Amino acid sequence: MSFRTKIQTVGVLGAGQMGSGIAQTFARSGRDVLLFDAAEGAVERARGVIAKSLDKFAGKGKISADDAAAAKARIKPASINDMSGVDLVVEAIIEDVAAKRALFQQLDSVVAKDVIFASNTSSISISELGEASGRPTQFIGMHFFNPVPLMSLVEVVRGLKTDDAVVEHIVALAKELGKEPHCVKD
Repeated sequence: MSFRTKIQTVGVLGAGQMGSGIAQTFARSGRDVLLFDAAEGAVERARGVIAKSLDKFAGKGKISADDAAAAKARIKPASINDMSGVDLVVEAIIEDVAAKRALFQQLDSVVAKDVIFASNTSSISISELGEASGRPTQFIGMHFFNPVPLMSLVEVVRGLKTDDAVVEHIVALAKELGKEPHCVKD
C-alpha cells in the first residue's frame, strides 16, 4: 500500500472549536492548512479565534510575534474541491455519522488516492467511516483533546482495516506536532 509520507498541506474539515484548534496546531508546526466548513462565515470566525490564540501565545512569550504571524498566514479558507491538493485530511465536523459518511464519500472523489483520511471523532466507529471513505486501509482516527493547542494527548485510533504503516506514520506525525500519541483500537 502506498500513501503520502510528506505532509506539507493539511485539509481540515470543520472550523468549530476542535477544527480551529487542529488547524492552529498544524499551522504552528510549519504546515499549510486549507480550512473548510459548510456553515457560512465559520472559517472566517475560526481564523479570528486562531489569530487571538496565537497573539496570546506571543504575548506570553511562548512563541515569537513572527511565528504567530507566519502561522496565521498558513491557514487559508477552502472549498471541498480545493482539497484536491492536500497531503492529509483531518475531519472535525459534528458528531453525526451520516454527515461524516457523506463528507468522506465526497472527499474520496476529490482527494488523491494516496492521501490518508483522519477523523477527530470521539464516538463514531473508525472502521465504519473508513469503509464509507472508500479507503479503509488509509483511514485512521486522530482524536485531539480540547483545547487542542494546549492538550498534549492525541488518541490514534486504528480501524479494523487500517494499515500498520499508516498507524506508524500518524504516530510520528503527532509527535512532530508536539503531541503525545496513544494508540487505541476502534
